[in-house]
Amino acid sequence: MATETTHHVAMTLSDHLPVLAILVPFVAAPLCVLLGSRSLTWPITFLASAASFVTSFLLLLSVIDGGFISYHIGGWAPPLGIEYRVDAANAFVLFLVTGISTIVLPYARESVKSEIPERHHTLFYACFLLCLTGLLGVAVTGDAFNVFVFLEISSLSTYVLIAQGSYRDRRALTAAYDYLIMGTIGATFFVIGLGMLYMATGTLNMADLADRIADQGANRTVRAAFAFIVVGIGLKVAIYPLHLWLPNAYTYAPSAVTAFLAATATKVAVYVLMRFLFSVFQPSFLFEVNTLEFMIIPFAILAMFAASFIAIFQTDLKRLLAYSSIAQIGYMLLGIGLLNESGVAAAVAHLFNHGITKAVLFMGVGALVLRSGGSFFDRIEGMGKLMPWTSAAIVIGGLSLIGVPGTAGFLSKWLLVQGALEKGWWPIAILVVLSSLLAVIYVWRIVEAMYLRSPASDIEAKEAPLSMLVPIWIMAIACIYFGFATDITLTASHTAAQGLLAGPVGLH
Repeated sequence: MATETTHHVAMTLSDHLPVLAILVPFVAAPLCVLLGSRSLTWPITFLASAASFVTSFLLLLSVIDGGFISYHIGGWAPPLGIEYRVDAANAFVLFLVTGISTIVLPYARESVKSEIPERHHTLFYACFLLCLTGLLGVAVTGDAFNVFVFLEISSLSTYVLIAQGSYRDRRALTAAYDYLIMGTIGATFFVIGLGMLYMATGTLNMADLADRIADQGANRTVRAAFAFIVVGIGLKVAIYPLHLWLPNAYTYAPSAVTAFLAATATKVAVYVLMRFLFSVFQPSFLFEVNTLEFMIIPFAILAMFAASFIAIFQTDLKRLLAYSSIAQIGYMLLGIGLLNESGVAAAVAHLFNHGITKAVLFMGVGALVLRSGGSFFDRIEGMGKLMPWTSAAIVIGGLSLIGVPGTAGFLSKWLLVQGALEKGWWPIAILVVLSSLLAVIYVWRIVEAMYLRSPASDIEAKEAPLSMLVPIWIMAIACIYFGFATDITLTASHTAAQGLLAGPVGLH
């Protein structure tokens, strides 16, 4: 049920939804700077994000049954023109990214006031909108070079957003610098891979690339391109051991930035990895299957255990959650490596569930930072008594992180175990359960600090402001809601998995 929209027929606004999702935040970013009014900056940012959210929701509804929308930029038909292509997989990612940004923005208003000088607020929101534009563009474009362009838009604005944490802690500057170096190396590898693909096929349209690569057989240039692309995106995904930029970036960035990035940036990178593995290169490529089984899966399992183990010994709550993110990325990569529908559906579902879970946790920690002045464990002791609502939301997020039944996190881990058992890989299923037990240990450390210890004598914390509590609780309720109302997540993730595993067939 492909809907091809061209300019030969009278077009309605709804036909332009794929491009509007990106265009609205992209136009709003310079508008914030040009107006120069601090009082208007936040409303413009919020309205742009909310408009993109509504657009993404409408797109998801129109493709959730397995169809796709092909939008031709400027009326030039692909593969010559640039195409935006929306299917269940990327509509789900668009829905997650815009949903998180729209909920984080009301929270950010109070949080940013306490962490960033007022004169820099305009710059902050402009960069936030550019980051959102880049992430949405990466998800929606059907042109491989455009993926690189949008990745760079989101990355460059992310470096600035992380560096803005330096008003509270100077180490944010080195965190942003490390991310800049690692991100640039990743982008370079990625664009070299794209250059090789162009050399071998003469096209950059993803659907066209898939067709032409299929005819190439064992072309060494295509194989080299595959290696460069996987390593380049691997850096952006923070595949263990290419994760070194992530803990500091999440720890020292402003709280609102960490909440937004942890819930969206790595998830979009995982989506790009899936798009290239399944839609551009086909799994029938013998070397790809080998790459997944002998490289991606071992690194995924290593991440699940090593990062969780490191998280247990952290003294800073933000850093603990950052290492937990690396472990959770391991689950997504494991799902991709299983190369069956349950596994890939688990990766897509976990991408969404982990996004909402991490949003609760990092927003909750940001509220603790606002009131206690720091995210170290000695600053959050006894906060369960002083900030009961914030602490309760953090506990719900923690339960979802473990994968307790009745929370969103359980569904994707269950699918992952199912995918492993379908392949007869029962040891992998056992490892998924065992690594979840490590999450129990570090989540218990958070609960113990907040509820079983007395607050420091110099802390007179009161509950977080309502503008922060409401977004935190919307996400906490979402963690429970998607734990019970599994139909939406399951339908979208299975449709996405079928589309991805269909390879180029699903692209035409």
